[in-house]
Amino acid sequence: MAKNFVQNGENITWTNGTGSDVASGDLVVIGVRVGVALVDIADGDSGTVAMSGVFEVPKEAALEISQGDLLYCDATSGELDKTTTDQTLAGYAFAAAAGAASVVRVKLNA
Repeated sequence: MAKNFVQNGENITWTNGTGSDVASGDLVVIGVRVGVALVDIADGDSGTVAMSGVFEVPKEAALEISQGDLLYCDATSGELDKTTTDQTLAGYAFAAAAGAASVVRVKLNA
């Protein structure tokens, strides 16, 4: 292994400066990337956020999602949708989600 190897990079330590507490499983926007909090992170504290993998997260109500659709994070609602304007790309739909579903499986940052 290279002597300058640090880590695989699936997770990142993030300091919550949002003004609100973040719960384990919540979407987190870090720069131009989206992750999922692996632990509860109080405002001002640091915690671990997953930056890769497949997670089941909230989606916009009534939105039909096809497998492979690009999904974007609405930082206000904490949900994923297909709106590209002023939102951060989260990844792609790992599986389809019906309009009646409240969640979607997303492959993060892919």
